[in-house]
Amino acid sequence: MSNHSVLGKEWVEKKYNKNQLELISKNYNLDFLTSKLICNKDLNLDQLDFFLSPRIKHYLPNPLNFKDCDKALEVVFKHIKNKSKICIFGDYDVDGATSSSLLSFYLKHLNIDHFVFIPDRQKDGYGPSIETFENIIKKKVDLIIALDCGTTSFEAIDLALKKKVDVVIIDHHKSQEILPKANALINPNRFDESGDYYYLCAVGLLFVFLVGLNKFLRDKNYFKDNNLNELDLLNYLDLVMMGTVCDVVPLIDLNRAFVYQGLKVAAKRKNLGLKTLVDHSRIRKKISTYEVGYILGPKINAGGRIGKSELGYNLLTTNDAETAYLISSELDSLNLKRKDLEKKILDEAINIAEKNNDQPIIFLYKNDWHEGLIGIIASRLKDHFNKPAFIMSKKGEDLKGSARSIFGFDVGLAITKCKQLDLINKGGGHPMAGGFSLKIDFQDKFKNELIKIYNKSVKTENDNSLYIDSYLELSAINHELLEKINHLEPFGSANREPVFAIENLKVSKVLETDNNHVKVIMQKDSSYLNGIAFNSKNKDLGNYLMNYKKNFSAAGKIKLNEWNGRSNIELIIDDIQLLG
Repeated sequence: MSNHSVLGKEWVEKKYNKNQLELISKNYNLDFLTSKLICNKDLNLDQLDFFLSPRIKHYLPNPLNFKDCDKALEVVFKHIKNKSKICIFGDYDVDGATSSSLLSFYLKHLNIDHFVFIPDRQKDGYGPSIETFENIIKKKVDLIIALDCGTTSFEAIDLALKKKVDVVIIDHHKSQEILPKANALINPNRFDESGDYYYLCAVGLLFVFLVGLNKFLRDKNYFKDNNLNELDLLNYLDLVMMGTVCDVVPLIDLNRAFVYQGLKVAAKRKNLGLKTLVDHSRIRKKISTYEVGYILGPKINAGGRIGKSELGYNLLTTNDAETAYLISSELDSLNLKRKDLEKKILDEAINIAEKNNDQPIIFLYKNDWHEGLIGIIASRLKDHFNKPAFIMSKKGEDLKGSARSIFGFDVGLAITKCKQLDLINKGGGHPMAGGFSLKIDFQDKFKNELIKIYNKSVKTENDNSLYIDSYLELSAINHELLEKINHLEPFGSANREPVFAIENLKVSKVLETDNNHVKVIMQKDSSYLNGIAFNSKNKDLGNYLMNYKKNFSAAGKIKLNEWNGRSNIELIIDDIQLLG
């Protein structure tokens, strides 16, 4: 019997150490399957306690371990003590919205005059610019704190310092070997850092800084002298969790603890804006990383992509129920509009990319591609072709672009190198994502340099394997199994959900579905299971599910789908094998 994967994947069942499995099962009183799933993650046994129950205090570093943190504490304290006017300059994505919200809550607790500026993606571009800083400085600010941006904003920061305005940067994007002349730049990915905390996003790094600021103010007797309590930062871990999940940074060590504990805070539903968005999205269960990453995050991002950049921040900081409802409704509408625009651009981009599929990277631009969607398109193309994708929108003689990468190619570093060679005007990022702008006349030089860097980089071979954690009988898929899987949450980058395979299925019924998904009921003997293949309509996977009459095997992730008061277990189908 030969097995043919519809997507051309080689199915490989993960190997595990039987002795280690027995130790895990015995020491932690876990069943065989849960122990096997843990074995598949290649964890050291001494890591297991903190993997299964991650605690922030175990992973939290001394904030002063980060370069410039001591300078940042001194500068921020000076302005807090002087009751200065402060501007929080954030980014327009979820990481920017959550970090801006967290710092705003902190300054509000201290009764510090401040305002938040989130740049418009199309009008202002990414990060500080001379124009945006000029407008901010006109408002008589004394300190600008840039969050999730600023590491490569040399000219804007020079302007601020010339105007006697202090600048503190808290960012996680790759730096050049020359740093901006800010009063302080806290960044785990600056060139002279150890790199131990490379995985933190901006809101996670901000949390660490505020832990340090709490101690600094305590040591200065600031809270006592001003009759203030310390702000309990643990109450805001829902914001840290959201930014961490949605920025798709590795869920390891401190990040895993942030998300694990942050989901517990989110379950308390104390943030009115987040609670309202959850309810508006008809999520009736306790949210997990899936709902955050695939339902809530895209809606908040939609404001920054094709709407008003400040909507996410406004939602997460409002105390007014009507405002929270109106913003949630607007974000929902913007997200639907985003999906329609995205499908049109994606279909067009795939057609163009397929004609140039001999290149090691995808490098595309077009006049009318919406600037706010090119990041999503880059991500979709990266997944579709398993290649780094650089997607641009043309405006006049300039190209603005976003990049998404595959494991083994540090796209943030590649963009930074091209900036140092003066091939692009602006640019930066981290290993898996980046942004840039350049003159159209430089596109060929930029592309050729990217290919050169890609070919020289130490990269993983293109792996066409689909790794299976375990084969299951259809009759074994139940709520008890779901509890075992959920024991390993939170899932995300660097802690992927387990993939299961079920053999000898057939489609009992094809269900109606929207949004280009194909939903079916699968059967084996007297057992049934719902299955859904996302974005597969009119593609090989969807066509086979809808028309294939013989038995097949299916592989994917097992989830609990709850909708309109109903709940059922379903398989999120990654691939099927045709049996014959």
